Amino acid sequence: MQLKFLGATGTVTGSKYLLSTGSATILIDCGLFQGYKQLRLRNWEEFPVAPYAIDAVVLTHAHLDHSGYLPILVRDGFRGKIYCSEATFDLCKILLPDSGRLLEEEANHANRHSYSRHAPALPLYTEEDALRALDFFQPIPFGQPRQVAAGLTAQLALGGHILGAAIVTLNDGQRTLTFSGDLGRLHDAIMVEPSLVAQTDYLVLESTYGNRTHDPADPAVVLGQVIRETAARGGVTVIPSFAVGRAQSLLYEIYRLKQRGEIPALLPVYLNSPMALDTTALYQKHRKLHRLSQQECQAMCHAARIVNSVEESVALNQQQMPMVIIAASGMATGGRVLHHLKAFAPDSRNTILFAGFQAGGTRGRAMLDGIDAIKIHGEYVPLRAQVRQIDNLSAHADGNEILSWLGHFKQPPRQVFITHGEPDAADGLRRRIEETLHWPCRVPEYKEQVELL
Repeated sequence: MQLKFLGATGTVTGSKYLLSTGSATILIDCGLFQGYKQLRLRNWEEFPVAPYAIDAVVLTHAHLDHSGYLPILVRDGFRGKIYCSEATFDLCKILLPDSGRLLEEEANHANRHSYSRHAPALPLYTEEDALRALDFFQPIPFGQPRQVAAGLTAQLALGGHILGAAIVTLNDGQRTLTFSGDLGRLHDAIMVEPSLVAQTDYLVLESTYGNRTHDPADPAVVLGQVIRETAARGGVTVIPSFAVGRAQSLLYEIYRLKQRGEIPALLPVYLNSPMALDTTALYQKHRKLHRLSQQECQAMCHAARIVNSVEESVALNQQQMPMVIIAASGMATGGRVLHHLKAFAPDSRNTILFAGFQAGGTRGRAMLDGIDAIKIHGEYVPLRAQVRQIDNLSAHADGNEILSWLGHFKQPPRQVFITHGEPDAADGLRRRIEETLHWPCRVPEYKEQVELL
């Protein structure tokens, strides 16, 4: 058994792991690289193995850094099955076509305004490519082993990160290999906590917050404070947000803040992402995967006014009144939030509030690092608005929570591979595991291949 690391090494994006046995080749996750340009360029490179030679794909969850490369894989010849949980499939039916549509819109925008170095600018893939990829999905239940390729079974356990997120364990009859995917929080307000794993021979473990500890304070306190202070200045709070997971957490917290009278009940709140609305509705369908009651689900769904059309989105930028706008994408790498940043970043009365991890090389990270102008659609926009961050609304386990989860193993794995983290986070987690649990750990390099004996 050989494992090759094709992504999520030295970065939190591009998750792809190629597993080869004597009788099968499968891909665990198939995500897009995001952030630094040198990472994004990898999305355009020829895939290291012919897609038609891959027997199956197993997804841990639906976020694009884990699923967003699938339309390319299928377009270029993959014809196997894509295995995942039912909720992950439901989310991919929303996320992947939307991603293709946005890529086409961005390419068209670049061509109209002539700011691309390529003539013409082309999308990485299209909405049609994404829709075609959906034909290859095969949902499987949690907790039930399923043969996914010759001599290889997969079993999904609850990951707790977002709806449908899974911890994936593969078994070839001689050894087991477990992928944590993105581990959720132990005491999240919405999601159930990750399932415990008793043992595995090899563990591929995420480390997004591996060297950090989340603030134990209620994240709603900071959220409410920022919204109140910005509204008092007559400003707009713009919140870049992932449409899956983070938008729902924000809507739930805003609902609770209004219920407690901690932000004005009449303050307009807009969710500028039809995709996020569709995602929120799935919380009603997949009630066993989260903690919310039916009433809380309904309240969350109605916590904001939904912005559907491009015209409505543009009209928001003309409003001169306090309001809250939640819009994708979460790291300000694309999507409708860019137009809101162009409109509201130059005004010091406004606030740009980030509510999640900002990868290196993204606009979000650059803004938090203190730049005074942001480049959007080929132009520099002055950044005079306040820039704030809520650290503890993350859907990722922190270092302590990861160690707590590992503490339930009955015996140590033969090897732990630390991935899906920037270098300081990955190495920090490696050091903690080695020093506290005395387990063998390593941080693999990009395209490194290892033998699993």
